[in-house]
Amino acid sequence: MTDTAEQATWPVVRWFEQDRLARIRMPVGGIGTGCVSLGGRGQLVDWELFNRPSKGLPATTFFAVHVAGPSGSHTRALEARLDDVEHEGPHGSTSTLHGLPRFRTGRFGAAYPLGTVQLTDPDLPVAATLEVFNPLVPGDADASGIPALVHRVRLINTGHEPLTVAVCGSLENIVGATQRPDRSWTVPDGNRFELVESEGVTTLLGSGGGTDGGRGESDGTLALSAVGPVSSHRTSWAKRSWGDSLLEFWDDFSDDGRLEHPDVPARVPTGSLVRSTDLAPGEEAAFTFLVTWHFPNRYGWTHPPSDPGAAQRSEVWVGNHYATRYADAADVATDVALRIDDLERRTVAFVESVRGGSLPPVMQDAALSNLAVLKSPTCFRIDDGTFLAWEGTNDDTGSCHGSCTHVWNYQYALESLFPELAWTMRSVEFEWSTDDRGKMSFRTGLPLKENGTEWPIAAADGQMGAVVRLLRTHRTAPDPERLRRLWPKVRSAVEFAWIPKGWDADRDGLMEGCQHNTMDVEYYGPSGVNQSWYLAALAAAAELAREVGDDEFAVECDQVRISGAARTDEVVHNGDYYAHVVMPAGSEDAIA
Repeated sequence: MTDTAEQATWPVVRWFEQDRLARIRMPVGGIGTGCVSLGGRGQLVDWELFNRPSKGLPATTFFAVHVAGPSGSHTRALEARLDDVEHEGPHGSTSTLHGLPRFRTGRFGAAYPLGTVQLTDPDLPVAATLEVFNPLVPGDADASGIPALVHRVRLINTGHEPLTVAVCGSLENIVGATQRPDRSWTVPDGNRFELVESEGVTTLLGSGGGTDGGRGESDGTLALSAVGPVSSHRTSWAKRSWGDSLLEFWDDFSDDGRLEHPDVPARVPTGSLVRSTDLAPGEEAAFTFLVTWHFPNRYGWTHPPSDPGAAQRSEVWVGNHYATRYADAADVATDVALRIDDLERRTVAFVESVRGGSLPPVMQDAALSNLAVLKSPTCFRIDDGTFLAWEGTNDDTGSCHGSCTHVWNYQYALESLFPELAWTMRSVEFEWSTDDRGKMSFRTGLPLKENGTEWPIAAADGQMGAVVRLLRTHRTAPDPERLRRLWPKVRSAVEFAWIPKGWDADRDGLMEGCQHNTMDVEYYGPSGVNQSWYLAALAAAAELAREVGDDEFAVECDQVRISGAARTDEVVHNGDYYAHVVMPAGSEDAIA
């Protein structure tokens, strides 16, 4: 690396060098919008835009640079060289566009949601830095929920001669793509790109003919935009056999850094935009591109009680909140281009607030990188803005549905950074998932109004934790009106612990009953973990009760909590630690 390449415009908490790039994937997308992942070499992979996980969905999408000067010209993909393992596969390399020439070395700078990739090559008179991000602005869920990937290329002339440089972005129109039984993907006929120019941004808007009457998950629009003037473009690569469409494009761009329109367009179009400038020795230029998308057709999940892992797409359309804010992918690009400086400034300020603390870099990286879950296919916002989530994701399906209370119970990011979204989760838990008895289904059904309480089981840690999360949410973003609206269900959720044969039927503050919990088993008798949630919930309920004027219930919660704290020390603590005290129910008749 040269001294120049060592510098980074954005904050970086950890650097990963060339030999540690193969496993890096940084999800880039808004909360609830789907995402594209930035790989450690600078490649774009895993196009998870179609309302479900899509690990391995390929797209002929990449950026390239052409450099010309008195001593000759060079063309490279703006990526570091492939790792050795990427050349291994039953049919050769498993990496998209593996045959293109790339930069000799690269390294990845992590400071989520900011990804920096520095590229150098001793054979080239330029060094390149890629800056890729999606806005993450605490307290502003809409600014953090934009369906876009910002891709900036910074080039510096490291040589001694003046250069003409051109940066080309190419995007394959995969609108309408569907997965075959063998997990490969196919794109339908009829896709197209349209050139749209507005307010300083040039956009190739990709659309398709529509599947399932336009209601398919992958029906929508996809766009590539350049912020600033373009010097040439294509709405499609040429129709050729095998990989010759790529070869024809590469030869055209390598010839003079410009593109000519092909004689016959390819069946599946790949659109390209080129921006160019001149660089004196030591001079730097930046080129900003946007990848944006708009796929409105999200469907609900099913939840057969016999197999929660099998929950899959229902036929009930629930939509995407982001799709209510934008008309199409070009509309997204126009919005981002107008606000990009402010969105970037606020995102960098958040990252700097973490980096500027006393935590060691590895912990800074952990604190930031784990936020990627919020911007992954694990999470989504339905049409009305409600935040919902899986427990995680498989390669092509969600894993364990229903905003599971005993899983999301153990995270803190949403309440801390996006309390408005956390309030929607509290509504799901109490308004839609809690029945008249106070039982909170630990997996919520969709649509919420009809199916919110269908799941037959409550989780003790999740239900008690929901009360604690409500207090945390209200403390972070006070909303007395919402609290009063939810309070009857909150109270009943606490009282559910006291029903006959329930978790704490004798109200002594000790959970002796059968308790389903995050271990996916039933605990019989009190344990340290469930007692912690129960006592905390009683304390939280007392505070909330006083706020809404339910003083009698507050006193009752305090009495049970005081008794429970003493009983926990007496029964659960064995002199060294709090153990699980097994109390068999004896028969099903003894279980509520």
